[in-house]
Amino acid sequence: MSSERPGVDRPRVDDVDEIVAAWRRERPDLDVTPLEVLSRVSRLARRLDLARGSAFSEHLLDGWAFDVLSALRRAGAPYELSPGQLVQQTLVTSGTMTNRVDRLERSGFVERRPDPGDRRGVLVRLTRAGRDVVDSAMADLIEQEKSLLSELSPAEQAQLAMLLRTMLAPLETREA
Repeated sequence: MSSERPGVDRPRVDDVDEIVAAWRRERPDLDVTPLEVLSRVSRLARRLDLARGSAFSEHLLDGWAFDVLSALRRAGAPYELSPGQLVQQTLVTSGTMTNRVDRLERSGFVERRPDPGDRRGVLVRLTRAGRDVVDSAMADLIEQEKSLLSELSPAEQAQLAMLLRTMLAPLETREA
């Protein structure tokens, strides 16, 4: 009986390994090494999208609705932001945000109120119903995401987070 642990002592083979091997065979002149990382990231992103969709649909939310509600929830009490702040946090246009806030307001998840600091301004505030639904959806999302990460130890998860941060931070800085 072997003392090897699958995935620890001997790496598992996945579809990306087969894709990379095929490209190396067909195009030995190309360095396809980036595929080993980014094709896996792409495949994980698709699985994450499915897991998020599943977590949100249990609460009758779309991903965009969760994004807006969670931005308000993260803001802390009294759970309100200006439409401009919501645009910044969710990376959509102001017209798109207006439409989203309208829909969430009709659902009873948010309310608009005058901005006491700006007579022409409006604040979007999370309602109790909005807070309840985003809290429940967030708890389900965390369970889905824990499941996706379950093959990695806590130390491996921390290392992966650090490596992804190292890669992502400069890209976000350039885009800002």
